[in-house]
Amino acid sequence: MKTICQLLSVLIGLFAALCMVIGIIPLLGAIQWPVLVFCVVGIIFGVFPERKIGLTINIAVGIVALVRLMMGGGVM
Repeated sequence: MKTICQLLSVLIGLFAALCMVIGIIPLLGAIQWPVLVFCVVGIIFGVFPERKIGLTINIAVGIVALVRLMMGGGVM
C-alpha cells in the first residue's frame, strides 16, 4: 500500500510540474489553480510512504505555483 501511495504521489507531482511549466507562459497563469489542487492531492498521498520523494516534488511544485499566482495577481 505504501509503495502505491508513493508511486501515485510521484506521478501526480510530475503531472503537476508539467502543467506548472505550461502555466508559467504569460496569460496562462490561471492553470496554476488546478496545479495547486493536484499538489494537495499529491501531498496527501506523499505523507504515508517512508520515502518522501513524492512529497518533496509536490511541495516544490506547489511553492512555485503559489509564487506564480502571487506575481500574476491570482488570474494571469
